[in-house]
Amino acid sequence: MTIRAVVRGVGHYLPKRVVENAEFEETLDTSDEWIRSRSGIERRHFAAEGETTSQLATIAARHALQNAGLDISDIDAIVVATSTPDLTFPSVATMVQNELNMEQGFAYDVQAVCAGFVYALTNANALIVSGQAKRVIVIGAETFSRIMDWTDRSTCVLFGDGAGALVLEAQECAGTSDDRGILACDLNSDGRYRQMLYVDGGVSTTGTSGKLRMQGNPLFRQAVEKLTSTAHKALEKAGVAETDVDWIVPHQANIRIIQGTARKMGLPMDKVIVTVQDHGNTSAASIPLALSVGHENGQIKQGDLLVTEAIGGGLAWGAVALRW
Repeated sequence: MTIRAVVRGVGHYLPKRVVENAEFEETLDTSDEWIRSRSGIERRHFAAEGETTSQLATIAARHALQNAGLDISDIDAIVVATSTPDLTFPSVATMVQNELNMEQGFAYDVQAVCAGFVYALTNANALIVSGQAKRVIVIGAETFSRIMDWTDRSTCVLFGDGAGALVLEAQECAGTSDDRGILACDLNSDGRYRQMLYVDGGVSTTGTSGKLRMQGNPLFRQAVEKLTSTAHKALEKAGVAETDVDWIVPHQANIRIIQGTARKMGLPMDKVIVTVQDHGNTSAASIPLALSVGHENGQIKQGDLLVTEAIGGGLAWGAVALRW
């Protein structure tokens, strides 16, 4: 028998404030049509003043626990993917642990920007497969509105805030590609491309949080190629083909990247979970948000084969093949 990390529950949280594209027309030389045509984004959610990443993450975790039918006492570990923590330290994960009144186990953060949730899933999978933990809450949570340059129309209209969470549970399986759970992971990074997407501040440089900077066109060209490649590798490791995939659940950065990746994988858009129009780019939160919305809408069903893929600053990218 083989131990797999199986999805037991899923949940998400979006801040109450919804920002439509038209709102940016008041302060920027932009328009709803310009934003939609270049990104597919129609609206996004922004955290309220005083609303933190850990608060978003905690609510998403509670929803995932409820969906799983579990109590916090059943959980061994919390892994949070974020690039916008409440504080430099301690970790967001330990703050969530405290808010959930979890007195056992351990919690830590993973930072790989928009690829963060794929990295966190891979970490959680390793914890479960190795026997270090039986049940893990994996969260992607961001408040990217805190690091926007509101004068830069090429970036500030793209991002939003939110959180999504999965509860993973160790289950004995047959060890075949028909198993439920995480079947394979593929992680990559290349620091030579770090100038394509970065924040121009930090503890040991400016002593400030800084603002997000992005080279959009070069990043777009890297994204489609690398996302297609990593998705293919994850599926190959899992022993399944692109034609076996029920759903691509991609990082929700840009509809053109999503469409380009699906096209290169030879899969139609009706097999892609798309939420970018409503959430914008929520970085590490985008994949768990899409998983939760897709499940809530009745698209993702038990037994479906999914591949998630993401690319972010670093550059860091990767994919996970899993059966729901």
